[in-house]
Amino acid sequence: MSFINLKEKVVQVKIVYYGPGRCGKTTNLEYINRTFRNQIVSEMVSLKTHGDRTLFFDFLPFNMGKIKGYDIKIQLYTVPGQVKYNATRKLVLRGVDGLVFVADAMTKQREKNIRSLNQLHENLLSYKESIFKIPLVMQYNKVDLKEHGIPILPTEVLRKDLNSRLQVPDFEASAVTGYNVATTLKKIIAQTIISIQKKLF
Repeated sequence: MSFINLKEKVVQVKIVYYGPGRCGKTTNLEYINRTFRNQIVSEMVSLKTHGDRTLFFDFLPFNMGKIKGYDIKIQLYTVPGQVKYNATRKLVLRGVDGLVFVADAMTKQREKNIRSLNQLHENLLSYKESIFKIPLVMQYNKVDLKEHGIPILPTEVLRKDLNSRLQVPDFEASAVTGYNVATTLKKIIAQTIISIQKKLF
C-alpha cells in the first residue's frame, strides 16, 4: 500500500520490476535513468554481486505532479533474479503498489519465466495481495536478439505461458535499445495511479 504523508501531502508509490535472473530488470531501470534524467530527483542505487546484477534494488524516484492536491512520487525498484535470493525479493515486494513482470524472451528461459511468475504469485499472497488484483504489466524483453540469430519465443507463446489467465497489458521490448521501455513504464504508472485514486479518494 502506498505511503501517504498527510502533513506534506505526498503519496509515495512503489513500483517493482520482477522477473528471473538476467531478464533485463536492471537494464530497464538504467535506460529509464538515462532517458528521464530531468524527472529524477535522486541517484540510482545499484548493488551488484558476483552471482547477480542486482542484490537489493535500484531505487529511482521521480515526481509525477499532483492528484487532488497530493504530490505523487514514484519509486522504482528491481528485485534480484537468482533463485537463492527469494527472501530479498519478498522483502522488496512489501508495500508494492504496481508491478512490471519482465520475462526473458529467449527460448531457453521459458521455464525460468514460468517459475518466476508463480513465485511472484506466492510472494504476493504472503502479504495478502493478489496477482490478479494488483496493477501489473507484462514485458517480453530481449526481442531484439532475434536479429542476432538467438532463438526467441514467439509472443503468442509467451502470452500463453504467462498472460493467458492474468490478461494484463503486455509489450514486446528491448531494454538494451529502449524499445517499449518507456511505454511499459507509462502503462504501469497509469494503472497504478488509477488504482491508488480508487483506494485513497
